[in-house]
Formats: sequence, structure tokens, C-alpha cells
Amino acid sequence: MATIVVEADRKSGALITASFAADQGREVFAVPGSVLSSQSRGTNRLIQNGAIPLLDPQELLETLDLTRISAQQSARVVLPSNATEAQLFDVLTHEPLHVDEIQLKMKMPIEAVTATLTMMELKGMVRQVGGMRYTAVKEDGVEYVVE
Repeated sequence: MATIVVEADRKSGALITASFAADQGREVFAVPGSVLSSQSRGTNRLIQNGAIPLLDPQELLETLDLTRISAQQSARVVLPSNATEAQLFDVLTHEPLHVDEIQLKMKMPIEAVTATLTMMELKGMVRQVGGMRYTAVKEDGVEYVVE
């Protein structure tokens, strides 16, 4: 969901990671450091270029809106809400699958697959891990029921 850079010099691999995260639409946080420290040059530059300064861990929780997780977990007990979601949920595992692979396994139009994946992602049932690849969010002990 986010990338946090704690320390980085000007030519740090952490900056490359932050750039990839931003390209994938993930939030990028940077812990500001002393302007005199070479290990803070990269993080301070990230902040200058739009990364969110991270001064308190609570800011991370608020920015990512992690309070909705408990609501998603309780809602998942009665989900998937239709046969398409149930079939899609069965196709997905913890290993990422590209949306094209999912579409081939589902034998459905790509529009239906992507629309269903979007709804399931909002419900917290699946997670996009970048590059249009998805994984299921399955918890032990939770039974999924189609109503």
C-alpha cells in the first residue's frame, strides 16, 4: 500500500524503489533528516518532490485509512455476493495472477473480470500487487458464503 524511505543518499536504491512505488500509484513517505547528513539527501529530495513527510507513525495509519480493515474483515464473512465473485475468488490464490490469465481461466469478457476485481478489491477480498496482477486475500477460519 505504501513505501517508506527512512534513509537514502542521492543515488540510493531506495529512491529507485520509491519511484517504482509512485509509478504503481502507491503512497510514498519519507522520513526527513538533517540537511547536513549525506544519508538524508535522498529522503529530503523525495519530500521536496512530493513524498509525504513521515514524522509520526499515526500519520501513516491515517493517510492509508487502515481503520477500514476491521470493517472489511467483518463484511467478508458474507462475501462473495454473487456467483461471479465466488468463481473469481476460487481462481485466485496467494500467488499473483495477471488479469489476462484470470480472464482466460474465467472464460469471461475482460470488462466483466476487471469490474468484478475492482469491486472485490474495494471489499478487501483481492489485492492488486502491481502490473495488473491480483492475489486473493483469504484468511484462515473464515468461510465465504454466496447469498
